[in-house]
Amino acid sequence: MSNIPAEYKRTKFACYFNYPSMAAVFSLPPMLFLTFREMYGISYTLLGTLVLVNFCTQLTVDLIFSFFTKYFNIQKTVCFTPLICSAGFLIYCLVPAFFPQYAYVGLVIGTFIFSIAAGLSEALISPALAAIPGTDERDMSFLHSMYAWGVLAVIFISTLYFTLFGRENWLWLALFMAFLPVITSVLFFTSKMPEMDITPAQGQGGSKKRNYAMALCVACIFMGSAAENTMTNWISSFVESALSIPKAAGDILGMAAFIGLLGLARVLHAKYGGKMITILQVSMAAAVVCYLIAALSPSPVLALIACVITGFFTSLLWPGTLILMEEQIPGVGVAAYALMAAGGDFGASVAPQMMGILVDTVSVSPWAAEIGAQLALAPEQVGMKVGMLAAAAFPVIGTFLLIYMRRYFKKNPLKS
Repeated sequence: MSNIPAEYKRTKFACYFNYPSMAAVFSLPPMLFLTFREMYGISYTLLGTLVLVNFCTQLTVDLIFSFFTKYFNIQKTVCFTPLICSAGFLIYCLVPAFFPQYAYVGLVIGTFIFSIAAGLSEALISPALAAIPGTDERDMSFLHSMYAWGVLAVIFISTLYFTLFGRENWLWLALFMAFLPVITSVLFFTSKMPEMDITPAQGQGGSKKRNYAMALCVACIFMGSAAENTMTNWISSFVESALSIPKAAGDILGMAAFIGLLGLARVLHAKYGGKMITILQVSMAAAVVCYLIAALSPSPVLALIACVITGFFTSLLWPGTLILMEEQIPGVGVAAYALMAAGGDFGASVAPQMMGILVDTVSVSPWAAEIGAQLALAPEQVGMKVGMLAAAAFPVIGTFLLIYMRRYFKKNPLKS
């Protein structure tokens, strides 16, 4: 890790802590999908729509910061962002608990509010860290690894809590998670904030070449985010429903292992580095293989292993594309990071929602019943597997895109 001035050490720690505190809010809802379905009768399509609301809201915030950054006080926005997150998650928790007839309305409103915070966090925390004197790309990888460790902690705590107290008492755990971002806000308010570039810098090699290079990076992070977030959002339900593995075991062996490998890969890159374009190509291609095995393997054990290993290979597809942008496009500022976050959020909204729709559609089809009878699977299990197979399209396209990007950047360098 790089050396930074003493006055920025708390700032760096605040950036790092922001990710696990945000993870506490964003990793719990997918674990509650089946609970909400059982307690409030919410369909898979509507659950997928929550993911869509989440990332579309983040996308909107990211786009606003891509084009209107100069109208915001960036430092104060960073400080207040965690408080917005806590407020949204409180609504998310309390409305279903106290007004079950309006459960879905509360989930949507709460999701919308804490998704605003997520969009702000994605658009501002990475450039805030990058603006601290003495930081480098390895600090960026470590920053994104903190999200994974936060998710991992939430999985273990949640699994233990649900085992001891039951899923019907999810509210108290959620309230605890809602408090954590408040700590992040206190850290930011008591830290020295670095100056960040709020205007898009003029690159070398012509604006058209720069814009095209930026578009390639946005497309790449879209595909990578789709590959990562489809599995992140659906692995718990997929393992429990499609693979018939009990929830507690599935969350530990599936989701926790997935996130653990995701965090491990980011820490390894933070420690050892590597040529990013090559890492991205190998990771995207390996993700294709993992999705195909998860969808097509008749062995639940092999399918579970494939789901888990996907975490390792998709770990750098989002932060790695940010690093690739920094390497290939000179002088990027907050607006460029916000645009990249928009591309990532768009991928994270489209892919999980697509899978939710496919699961619901296929599960009620006569075809699923016929195939399920032949393979000794329930129609819902068939639907889950079809959804996972369709999701493989995103890393497939991403693999070919990265092959093109390697050739393009080699022939059209923008670096000075």
